[in-house]
Formats: sequence, C-alpha cells, structure tokens
Amino acid sequence: MIRRIFTCLLLLCSSACLFAQDKETDLTSVVSGIVTDTHGVPLSHVNVMADSTNISVVTNDDGFFTLKTPEQPAFIVISHIGYKSRRIPVISGKTANMRIRLQSNSIVLSDVVVKSGDPKKIFYEALDKIPENYSTKPDLFTTFYRETVQKRQRYIYIAEAVASLYKTSYRMLPRSDKVAIDKGRRLLSPSHRDTLGVKIMGGPTSAIYLDFVKNTDLILNAEDLTHYDFIMEDPVFIAERPHYVIRLDPRYVAPYALYYGTFYIDWETLAFTRAELSLDMRDKEKATNMILVSKPAGVKFRPREMTILVNFKYDGVFSRISYVKNVFRFNCDWKKRLFATSFTAVSELVVTDRKEENIIPIKGRNSFYQRDSFFDKVEFFEDPDFWADYNIIEPTESLEDAIDKLRKKKR
Repeated sequence: MIRRIFTCLLLLCSSACLFAQDKETDLTSVVSGIVTDTHGVPLSHVNVMADSTNISVVTNDDGFFTLKTPEQPAFIVISHIGYKSRRIPVISGKTANMRIRLQSNSIVLSDVVVKSGDPKKIFYEALDKIPENYSTKPDLFTTFYRETVQKRQRYIYIAEAVASLYKTSYRMLPRSDKVAIDKGRRLLSPSHRDTLGVKIMGGPTSAIYLDFVKNTDLILNAEDLTHYDFIMEDPVFIAERPHYVIRLDPRYVAPYALYYGTFYIDWETLAFTRAELSLDMRDKEKATNMILVSKPAGVKFRPREMTILVNFKYDGVFSRISYVKNVFRFNCDWKKRLFATSFTAVSELVVTDRKEENIIPIKGRNSFYQRDSFFDKVEFFEDPDFWADYNIIEPTESLEDAIDKLRKKKR
C-alpha cells in the first residue's frame, strides 16, 4: 500500500525560458463577481456554475470568481456548504463585478431523524453504495491546476496549467485514470536566497490519488478504518441537500501517520460529497515519512501541517469530483543558522467542464504521472492572453501581487 504522498525538497534552478503563444478564442461571455455571506465576509471555494451546462469554477480566497462560457448563460448557480443556493439571472451589460450574498441554511428537517443513526453504520453503508452513486462510465474533464510555494510570507514559485482528466467508471480501480497537460506555465524567483524550493510530486494527478472514494488506499480501506472512532456532528446543507457530518478521530497508534477527517454524506443517496482531512502531526517522524521524498544534505525537515480538501458535485444522478486542495506547511533548519525558515506549499485543482460524448481515453505516452513533478514539465510563459477562454481560479490579491513581482524580476 502506497502511503507516501507528494512532496520533495531539492535545489531549484532559477533559469527560465520565455515563450509567447497566440491562440484564437471562442470566448463570447465573461461573468465575474464576488460572493460573500450576509455580513459581507468573502466566501472561498464557493461553486459557481453556468446554468444548464457543465461549466463551473470556484471562488478564490477573496471570494472572487470569473466564469467564462461560449455564450452568455441565462443564469448562474451559486452553492456552498452551509448556505442556501442561489440562481442568479445574468443580464447583458451587468456581467462584471456582480455582488452576490449567500444566506446561511439551517437544518429544517427533523434533526432527530438525521442525528439518530449510528455514524459507523451510516459510513459503511455509504461505502457500499459507491458503485451506484458515482459514474458508471468514463468521464473526460477539463481542469485548472495551480501550485504555489511561499517562503515565509513571500511567494517564490507559482505554476498553473489547464489539464484534461480522464476517469474510468467508479466500479474500476484508479490505475486506468489519466491526466494530460494541455498548457502550463511557471514563475520562479530568481533570487539566490530562494534556491531551496519545493516540488510537489503528482501535481494535477491529485484528482486521481486524492479521490478518496475511488482510491480507498488513502483512508477508506478496511485496515485503516479500524483505527478510527466515528463521531456524528451536526448536519448541514450542501446545494440544498441535507448531509450527515461524520468525524473520524484516530483511536489507535498505527505504524504510519493517520488523519483527522470530517466526511459529508448525502442524507438521501448516502454519497460522499466532501472530505476534510488533516494529517496527525503528533509523531513528527511518521508525518515526515508520509510527506517527504528527499531533501538536500544538511537540512532538517520539520512538518507542521498537511491538509486535504476534496469536493464532489451531484448532478441529479451521480456525484463527480469537482475540487481538490492540498496545503503543506513545514520548517527547514540549516546548520549554522540561528532561525528556521518556514515554507507553505499549496496545490489546488478545480473541474471546470465535462465532456459527455465521444470520450477518448488519454494515452499513456501523453499522461502526467504521480511520480512526476509539474515543475519539471512546464516552462515560463510571458503571455497576457495565456488563459484565453479557459476557466481558472482567480488569484488572490496577495498572489496577484506576487505574480507581478516575479514577472518584473524576470525582465
């Protein structure tokens, strides 16, 4: 069973190649705005979808989104955990900087019915229903992927890509699922003081190996589940559908690091809709074995946090993966240095579209593999129209500033 996840440390080369791309665009509509709660606080990771399509995106940490579609949608649908979904009309001439407020959603059905079940029994029933709750045929998705590395509070590496994701039926193992990079770019700090960097192994394949429903080796295998207590939390609504919330806490000491996990299970279908996982950091050696692949000699690696967020979206028939995010925080100690340096590595992938017909599998020679690092697969692109008609997660304000700074340093 493969338990090591995806990060390695090594020396980064600060050289970069500059390319320009010309791409005709089919883009005819852009809808943008900010999503907040009723108090005006921005909401991150909110799903924004063009009504009656498979085209969607999520808000960034500032609650902002940009949704690009071939033609202007009549409505956009906004949904988020614990909030009432909204269907907003799109009016020509008023598609920019929309301000959308979501109202919290209280559980109105019988709390007794929702909370009275045995959480362990419900969890195992959800496992049994995986073959019928998730796609029984292949899917081909368009995705957006971004990974960033911060040294203390400063960004030293940013990379982005549009990738195709091919997923087989959930009645099959994930070994036939594939990812191909359609286009990508990276920006790297040229400072010699930033020569120690991070490579995130797997990159865009996170939607394959972090799909805990299909890749049960992550946490849902029979061996691992014996190490956990199952605790029922208060129910919530996701996209107007009530959900059980079941927390898994480690109960035994295992030979490897375990997770603290919260799982959201659709009350009606018993489909897993969301998982929030946090690696147990109490044993630093076990946590390091889960995270670290390699590091430079003379550097001591001290993990502080590893969290995983995985979302699925229900289309009325099946639940399909929609968003994956990993966060790593760690310190590096150098000999002869008084203070340690903190690093934060973040990767996130959002499904922005899904093809429904004439699906062709991604061939092996075009695949991006889990053992690959995205850093090694892309070069630096200086093209203001790089994304053209592709949907992306808008960069947060601090990230946007970092991108501008790194670009200026390259010139």
